[in-house]
Amino acid sequence: MQRVKQAVSIPVIGSLNGISSGGWVEYAHKIEQAGADALELNIYYLPTDLNLSSTELEEVYVNLVRDIRAKVRIPIALKLSPFFTALPYIAKRFVQAGADGLVLFNRFYQPDFDLETLEVVPNLELSSSHELRLPLRWIALLYGRIEADLALTGGVHSAQDVIKAMMAGARVAMLTSELLANGIGRLTHMLSDLQRWMEEREYESIAYMQGSMSQRAVAEPAAFERANYMKALNSFDNRLP
Repeated sequence: MQRVKQAVSIPVIGSLNGISSGGWVEYAHKIEQAGADALELNIYYLPTDLNLSSTELEEVYVNLVRDIRAKVRIPIALKLSPFFTALPYIAKRFVQAGADGLVLFNRFYQPDFDLETLEVVPNLELSSSHELRLPLRWIALLYGRIEADLALTGGVHSAQDVIKAMMAGARVAMLTSELLANGIGRLTHMLSDLQRWMEEREYESIAYMQGSMSQRAVAEPAAFERANYMKALNSFDNRLP
């Protein structure tokens, strides 16, 4: 962390993977001391215990955020999975516990079966822009309802994806797969595409579009909540010959 801070002139965010307090709180403090400008707490735990309720597990998460907040002064962003029964409720609790931002969503890598060796094997597949829809929807639903910055991750591959994230209400659009596939120089092209798109439509800054397509800003806010099966199916039928 210290070497990175010396090498660059941009904010550096430390990432910490954890589920319980104790050692994780100590490491959060060490990351802050090393010069991090913020901390991303990446919570990942696969609950397989039949006797562990969702309420108990969520309480562990909330306590972890609260304990780290009491230990560090830098902003804390919490990277969440989409697998919460009541996401708005737990998002509100995380903010109350001290989270300054929420990152939606953690992208988990699922194991596969090798039918020749009969082994469970890891399988890494890069994301696509189609995966943008899940975090896009939830950011649009949460924008303006919780007092925290929102970051979108998963499915960001183009300037158009970044624009959609901003219009939903995100303050940050995060990408990894696109850079792994096309190199870090891809960022320059995306920024150029973004600037050109904004100039053509006379947007003076990102701030003018932020949240403009959130649930509270669109003409039909209920569209974010219902499934719209018939509209989706009809849109597919219209593409058939």
